[in-house]
Amino acid sequence: MLMRTDPFRELDRITQQMFGTTGTWSRPSAMPMDAWRDGDTFYVQFDLPGITPEAIDLDVEQNVLTVKAERRPAERGDDAEVQVSERPLGVFSRQLFLGDTLDAEHISAAYEAGVLTLKIPVAETAKPRKIQISGGEDRKELQA
Repeated sequence: MLMRTDPFRELDRITQQMFGTTGTWSRPSAMPMDAWRDGDTFYVQFDLPGITPEAIDLDVEQNVLTVKAERRPAERGDDAEVQVSERPLGVFSRQLFLGDTLDAEHISAAYEAGVLTLKIPVAETAKPRKIQISGGEDRKELQA
């Protein structure tokens, strides 16, 4: 279904989590996700708290799904003194390689409470189907 093929991207993600680096457009931070299949639908959820739906970019090209988002710093007054700053800022991105068994043409997306949920239907050609077995009379027709 989903193919994860870039081990270096995973190493970058772990390093960014440990050292708290800020993502840039040329080197974005990874965003946490969950993925599962329920019946004929594949679900993927991304945690994007504090990001407006307008700041999320979702693209599909050649079975590669790309999610990008940007969280900017909150507006503060000129005299504000930051006491704690732990929330990650910057650009976040994640690419998923969709297998041929998923229908990339009919992906739907919803954003609620800081979670982006994608629904990706399983392609009709990948769904299990019954194959009718012909009997003795049908065999004669096949030989003709």
